Amino acid sequence: MNSAMFSRTALSWCRAPKKVPCMHISRSLATVAEASTSTSSQAPPPSRTKTATTESKAGTPILNTAVILNRSPIITRTPTPFERAYYAYQSRIKRALHTPFPVEFYFKQGSLLEGKFNKEEEEREREAFGSLRPSSSKVQAEEKNESSPAQQQSPDILGEEEDVQPMSRVSEADKTGDVKSLERKMERNLYLLLLGKDASGKQVWRFPQGPVETGELLHEAASRDLEAECGSGMDTWIVSRQPVGVYQSPKASQSYTFFYKGHILAGQAKPDNKSVVDFAWLTKEEIKPKVDQDYWHGVKDMLSDF
Repeated sequence: MNSAMFSRTALSWCRAPKKVPCMHISRSLATVAEASTSTSSQAPPPSRTKTATTESKAGTPILNTAVILNRSPIITRTPTPFERAYYAYQSRIKRALHTPFPVEFYFKQGSLLEGKFNKEEEEREREAFGSLRPSSSKVQAEEKNESSPAQQQSPDILGEEEDVQPMSRVSEADKTGDVKSLERKMERNLYLLLLGKDASGKQVWRFPQGPVETGELLHEAASRDLEAECGSGMDTWIVSRQPVGVYQSPKASQSYTFFYKGHILAGQAKPDNKSVVDFAWLTKEEIKPKVDQDYWHGVKDMLSDF
């Protein structure tokens, strides 16, 4: 039995396929395949390469970035006649329904503080109801038919402050028409507009803009172009990394300008007088007659109406 098992094992070993020649064959085939692949990749058809290069140059778009630099309103907007009438109506209602202040509990009769409070109360009554309705302090004085010693004192003894008048809403820049001042149109949004050259070399009014360099992000190009055209004398803030709009020039079909929103915090624009010869801070209505009509229709929805 042992001899029969040994013979079967020997016979099976002899019939098994030998692996050494197969390994040599697979290596030789792989070498040939690699050589053929590298040869085909290194030597493409010359006519195809030339065509692809020509198409990439012709179809490359021109990318630019522009900054809509905004100076926010400095003071609150002047209320309309309807708003003033509504505010006065609400003030009269509030004054008529308010709980009377217990003067006798908080102020000593005839003291300086009582006289000062009565005078301020007269002012509040006059502001709410005008001069048609007598103030409560006058009615009380007529009923008592006497005046307190505190009301006979001078304003300095009563500790009254000087009547402070608010500043005028019309600045000197508004009176002189200085469009380069940041103190003009204090109730409105102002935008920086530059007088510079366009792609054809013609001087036009536009927003600060410039080309995008290779490998540069759009928001980085916007900050760099703003400083290049307006100088480093402004403290500005680009609101977001995402553009607020894009403008395609009708004169160049492959030219695209991405607009970014920015705010000026301090400083002033100082152009180099080479590529930019002039600048102005203008409202939305003042921008329309200065810029090209196609340019205006592309940027008007990015500007505030106030």
